[in-house]
Amino acid sequence: MEIKTEDYYIWHDPETSTVFFRGFLRLAGIEEYKPVMDLLLGALEKSPNFTINLRELQFLNSSGISMLSMFVIKVREKGNVNLALQGSEKILWQTKSLKNLQRLMPGLKVEFA
Repeated sequence: MEIKTEDYYIWHDPETSTVFFRGFLRLAGIEEYKPVMDLLLGALEKSPNFTINLRELQFLNSSGISMLSMFVIKVREKGNVNLALQGSEKILWQTKSLKNLQRLMPGLKVEFA
């Protein structure tokens, strides 16, 4: 499973149960993020221990942050998933937004490198 454009690349590595994000993700509205959500949900179905690596995602707009929030809520509702988000301390939007996602799911593990 992957989504590749000139601006961003998102792919799932089933061996590590990780979805990687790279580039600049600025789609126009939540509807345009549906393929990204579908990729995340598809990867989630394959493993109850799941990681999203955002360390190489330089930019994510507010619609993308909303999509991530909705995904975290879906994971919380599912109840039997261990979710980890990996971010970079060097990317400002990540240090602010990823910690806020823990409010939606207190068991969410957020790691910065």
